[in-house]
Amino acid sequence: MRGPVVTDSTCLIGLERIDRLDLLPALFEPVVAPPAVHDEFGSHVDWLRLKAPADKALVATLRLLVDEGEAETIALACERRWQVILDDRRARSVARRIGIAVIGTVGVLVRAKHSGILASLKPLLEDLERRGFFLSASLKKGSSEKIVG
Repeated sequence: MRGPVVTDSTCLIGLERIDRLDLLPALFEPVVAPPAVHDEFGSHVDWLRLKAPADKALVATLRLLVDEGEAETIALACERRWQVILDDRRARSVARRIGIAVIGTVGVLVRAKHSGILASLKPLLEDLERRGFFLSASLKKGSSEKIVG
């Protein structure tokens, strides 16, 4: 069963660049993004639900630590108690500190590989990197040791 997720724009943009946005609705239901993320992403996809976080004070507080899209994403995930897709190191740390389960874009690809949706991970990681998505050396090493193939 696919669980719900709140996503930041980095994942949407990265997956769009490698033509694999289809992975999100295949793995998660619903896929939700706040307005600031939708504005950053700039594309319309039918399966992406837009929802603004209700707690404006939490968003304002989070804005002291992360950008607007990340603040809204974390606040919405906190309100819903849903997993969040974040790639920025600081945003991931903030989300974890307030008890939110975090996955990143590479984690989405790994989950798709484990689910049998993807036959191979390495070409997509290479494509992401070619298209400007930063992958740390430790992330590349960790994913290649586990399941790249």
